[in-house]
Amino acid sequence: MTDEKKTLIIEGKEVEFTNEPNLLEVIRKAGMNVPTFCYRPDLTSFGACRMCVVEVEYPNGRKMINSSCTMPPEAGIKVYLNTAKIRKIRKTVLELLLANHDRKCLTCDKSGNCDLQKYAEEYGIKEIRFPDKAEKEYLPIDDSSPSLVRDPNKCILCGACVRACSEFQGHSVLGFANRGSRTLVQPMNGRPLGQVDCVNCGQCAAVCPTGALTIKNETDLVWDELNNPEKTVVVQMAPATRVALGEMFGLPVGENTIKLMNAALRRLGFNYVFDTNFSADLTIMEEASEFIERLKAGENLPLFTSCCPAWIRYMETQHPDMLHHLSSCKSPMSMLSPVLVDLVPKYFNVNRENLVVVAIMPCTAKKYECKRSELSTNGKPDTDYVLTTQELGKMIRGAGIDFKSLQPEENDSPFGEYTGAGTIFGASGGVAEAAVRTAYEFVTGEELNPVDIKEMRGTTNRSKTVELDIKGTKVVVRVVSTLKEAEKAIQEIKNGTANFHMLEVMACPGGCINGGGQPRSCDDATVKIRRADGLYKEDTELPFRKSHKNPSIIKLYQEHLEKPGSHRAHELLHTVYENRFAGSYKDIK
Repeated sequence: MTDEKKTLIIEGKEVEFTNEPNLLEVIRKAGMNVPTFCYRPDLTSFGACRMCVVEVEYPNGRKMINSSCTMPPEAGIKVYLNTAKIRKIRKTVLELLLANHDRKCLTCDKSGNCDLQKYAEEYGIKEIRFPDKAEKEYLPIDDSSPSLVRDPNKCILCGACVRACSEFQGHSVLGFANRGSRTLVQPMNGRPLGQVDCVNCGQCAAVCPTGALTIKNETDLVWDELNNPEKTVVVQMAPATRVALGEMFGLPVGENTIKLMNAALRRLGFNYVFDTNFSADLTIMEEASEFIERLKAGENLPLFTSCCPAWIRYMETQHPDMLHHLSSCKSPMSMLSPVLVDLVPKYFNVNRENLVVVAIMPCTAKKYECKRSELSTNGKPDTDYVLTTQELGKMIRGAGIDFKSLQPEENDSPFGEYTGAGTIFGASGGVAEAAVRTAYEFVTGEELNPVDIKEMRGTTNRSKTVELDIKGTKVVVRVVSTLKEAEKAIQEIKNGTANFHMLEVMACPGGCINGGGQPRSCDDATVKIRRADGLYKEDTELPFRKSHKNPSIIKLYQEHLEKPGSHRAHELLHTVYENRFAGSYKDIK
């Protein structure tokens, strides 16, 4: 017996619905839309902004105004999206928000990508009937964070940032304070963002529909370096950036633009273009070896991956008693930078004092990571600047480069060659899968075939446990994304119920592909899937798919590092962690 078909009418069109959580998702499934500020598919419905209101006619003829993000779909109802009454409500909401908003749009970092700005234009708001924000007291801008800037004068109280912090990270750094017209969103006790236990993941900025939370922009600093003829500026870019940057230039979501990025970066003036995928392979060489040693000794298990700086900060501030579980490996970015600092002057006849290392990352927390004092050489940071995918896109636009019409270019050798294992680092499960591909062959001496471990993949399921058999040895791997899921795994370890040997953690839902520095994609739940698909596609197309098969990695060990875990490898590629329970950023320069 089949379930009875359930339908409703939207603007005269019959639409079938199944398990959609709310009426808004049914509207979008039907190829239509209504505006919203507070709704995000990955977060609980809040119904705060009232922009998504629709007029609903019930079978008995009764009509009501409802917010479509909080109303469950009901069979037989008729839904109207743009009646005169509805449009009047939305315009009034917009006018009220604008009246309380700092409207310095020309100097706002979200200009051109701001939902309030977009809807004001779409609804033809030319005048505002209510008192201007200029008549009210302005609150100070908070730029104390190394990664983010908070401007409370542009906050519309949609609560998306509060929910993202709580529901993704279980951390609740941001919350509502005061009541009525004095209501604010702010960090705990009104302290600056740089003085609380923020992990810098940037998910709050990713869901913010206005300029209230933005990425700390460092493009002007990088332009200064590029325009200095005495400087040699090298760049590396993370795997997740290549499947997201194209979205800013109208290319399909998930399209791999790495060769266009190489060309664009050279047009911007970078002297050498390398790839963080190279050091992702390097990370696997070290991390897989470290995991095997721990597994044999039965010590400090489960091993925690250490690629995500938000996760590292969370451990240092919330669980310093468990730091011994973290791999001592630096992240791929922070592995490649000291290698470049050490070898670029020798390979390319460059003065070290004039060498500038820039990293293009999907992650706002990388801005914090590069400033950590232990990730420096002789007092100078190994990575001088981190730009997010968004910032690189703005630089390309500002330089007048037609990204889509560029001719593809290869990156520079020897730090540009990589395997498919390095590529999949950008998606949740990718680090663990890459590590297993190499660990299996290190232990058994046999080829792993097939190399795909699809049970570790997936951007919607935020926690996966996979059991593997390595020639009779059972290895259990837990893969989680978001710190909320990581906390559950930590509690299992503390209460003695954990059954896994490795824990891969990425703080952003779905992994780096959905990092806080990526182009905004909050309204489309399929974006993460398409970006991940783009990485897995490149994995299958590359000549080598296991990190230890990378010829340039093999040569690097032969000529400079000897072997994984050697003294020299530890000097360049490993680090230590500290108890930072006090919280503020005393650990950075």
